[in-house]
Amino acid sequence: MLKNYFKSAFRSLAKSKLYAAINIIGLSVSLAASVLLLLWVWDELSFDQMHSKGDRIFRASGAIDKEMTKIWSTSAPLAVFGKNELPAVEDACRINTWQETLVDYKGKKFKESVYYVDPSFFSIFDFPLIAGNEKQPFPDKHSIVLSKSLAEKIFGKEEAVGKVVKALEGISFRVSGVIEDIPKNSSIRNDFFIPFDQLNEGRESNPINADWGNFGYDTYFLLKSEVNAKEVGLQLAALHKKNQSSDFFKDLVYLMQPLHKIHLYDPKGDEQGMRQVKIFTLIALVILLIACINYVNLVTARSARRSKEVSVRKVVGANRTHLFLQFLTESLVVFLISMLLSWLLSFLAMPIYNQLSGKEMSFSLFDSRVWALFGAALILVLLMAGIYPAITLSRFNPALGLKGLLPRLGSSGSFRKVLVVLQFTCSVVLIVSTIVIAKQLSFIQNKNLGYDKENILTFGAYNFGKHYAAVRSELENNPSILGVTVSSQGVIDLASATGDIVWEGKPDNMGNFMINQISADRNFLQVLNMRLVEGKGFSGTPADSGYYILNEQAIAQMNIENPVGKTISFHDKPGIIAGVVKDFHFKNMRTAIEPCLIFMNENWGWQAMYVKIKPQQAQQAIAAIETLWKKYNADYDFNYQFMDEAFDNMYKSDMRAGRLFNIFAGIAILLSCLGLFGLVTYTAETKFKEIGIRKTLGASVSNIILLISKDFMKLVGISFILSFPIAWWMMSKWLENYVYRTELHGWVFIAAGLIAFAIAGLTVCGQSLKAAKNNPIKAIRTE
Repeated sequence: MLKNYFKSAFRSLAKSKLYAAINIIGLSVSLAASVLLLLWVWDELSFDQMHSKGDRIFRASGAIDKEMTKIWSTSAPLAVFGKNELPAVEDACRINTWQETLVDYKGKKFKESVYYVDPSFFSIFDFPLIAGNEKQPFPDKHSIVLSKSLAEKIFGKEEAVGKVVKALEGISFRVSGVIEDIPKNSSIRNDFFIPFDQLNEGRESNPINADWGNFGYDTYFLLKSEVNAKEVGLQLAALHKKNQSSDFFKDLVYLMQPLHKIHLYDPKGDEQGMRQVKIFTLIALVILLIACINYVNLVTARSARRSKEVSVRKVVGANRTHLFLQFLTESLVVFLISMLLSWLLSFLAMPIYNQLSGKEMSFSLFDSRVWALFGAALILVLLMAGIYPAITLSRFNPALGLKGLLPRLGSSGSFRKVLVVLQFTCSVVLIVSTIVIAKQLSFIQNKNLGYDKENILTFGAYNFGKHYAAVRSELENNPSILGVTVSSQGVIDLASATGDIVWEGKPDNMGNFMINQISADRNFLQVLNMRLVEGKGFSGTPADSGYYILNEQAIAQMNIENPVGKTISFHDKPGIIAGVVKDFHFKNMRTAIEPCLIFMNENWGWQAMYVKIKPQQAQQAIAAIETLWKKYNADYDFNYQFMDEAFDNMYKSDMRAGRLFNIFAGIAILLSCLGLFGLVTYTAETKFKEIGIRKTLGASVSNIILLISKDFMKLVGISFILSFPIAWWMMSKWLENYVYRTELHGWVFIAAGLIAFAIAGLTVCGQSLKAAKNNPIKAIRTE
């Protein structure tokens, strides 16, 4: 019996090749799209889930103002004092990630990023040593731990443990351990680990474990079971205030962020990447739902043709159970074929998908999550697209069916109308979202940043910083170069701020005022084309070391009138405000412009170089820089970026997500058109004789098209009314990620509506035109 069900199912599909193809293609594409989207979602949700103690690991972040707008890392002593004095803390470790070093082994040199970590790092996190002593990963402060891949890169097939390398400008370190490579879905990823105590070198007068004022270290606490993390944060803040009594820390609170939320949430617990995860999950479900709706629509469209078939089956002895199983088997066959095709599509699309998403995901049939998705999809298809039509088509009177008096499936049309409204509501929401996302990314790329980013090369200075005067002089003499400057850090993303600033009339309630700081060459503003709104800036004389330039936001918050010439104290050094620079963006668009101070002190370490070049002469300028690079930085590769590229890289994840969104939104919209095609086909079939009679009586092609399409276009219009509020709400929430954002103008919704209307119109009118051109004699003769 089961064999006959499958035979009949394949025969039925063979008889209706067009419908079968639409069903199978629609389902296979939707399954593949849903799998790919959910692979991305699963990857995002999998971050930091590999640690056995992960539910008890929290990262502390210091919020120094009541509004929690200024959130930093922690001071170094917090881990030591917290572990020793708070019963709720089982262990703690610190991580400092800012430094790169040149690693030298027998003349082979490698540039590596350094993590300074406490030994407890390897016991709190599940990064086990595969070589070395787990209980004592750092026997002394001149020990290092490497990842397996870095050890192989440096030492080849030689045993790594015991080997001596030079790093941190010639200091010898002995390899004491090797760990497995840290997974890519870890928020903490590095290959080179040095004991945290190494940071104490040269700090005898100010030991790092007594420096409460430097919030430059990530601190992770392993809490005991069933401990309230929020209360621990308050206890840590009280501990800090006890050891450093200052008005600056009067509002200090330590926010305790669970390890597994670091990747998708900010320290306050607000969604960041999680919004994207929810949107992509929703799109995956919408795509799958639309495909199921399409199947229902197409089965419904064929119900008229199949009524006689079902009647004959009943007459020759088939009961409701037989018919129910027959239709269910047909749906199962369609799904199984679609599932096989979706596997093939997923495998073929995976390399391109990884390139678009910037991930390294893989599609595996052994992944239980994939099977869970297919299982859920199968249940949904059978419920929506199998059981409903099967029950309806198997319960009618066969005598009526043979006479052509069968009430067709869903004759009232209400169910189908709901489906088409649902489909196009989703489509219009996706179209609006696509336009808004594109607008926001364009807004970011084209916004005036307060400085030029075109035709400017930027790169790490390394030894250029030590020989800056000679390097600048030689480069400025090159005809392809318009200017050279340098700063202590990249201007695109400043990461250094201080509260060590005093000015006349500073209010008592501004004791925790913070200002971003950057040390730069005297021609920094000119090369980057930053505009002074007051004052003359640096003078080009030795007096510049006592001059400060503040941005407009700093002057506004400090409430200094006629600032130029006023004296302020910065890091206990009195100086004069020599100028006020127009506000410029030195962080991403998610952050409001904050106070900033530019000063000139080469002892701060000039790390970032900027070279402004003449348009169309980039190759000559790069060649000139490379010549000098080999002279001063022969041990380092010359890795440069154009500044506009560096800026775009800040939003690489947003742009990737935007491209993926556009692709999958397009798939959903195309699937919606398939559903509409099914409904138009159904209508054309049910009105087959009516169309023939109308044409015989003189109706034109346009009259027939209007007859078939008017009801559908009304449904599309209803979907506009439903979709616009939903789209506005969704995009308003998404745009909250950005302080500087585009506006939700009315034309966006009008454009989305017109696009959806045009897509629906082409689909409906195309099929209506085909029906209108049929020979009316054939329709009238059919009985």
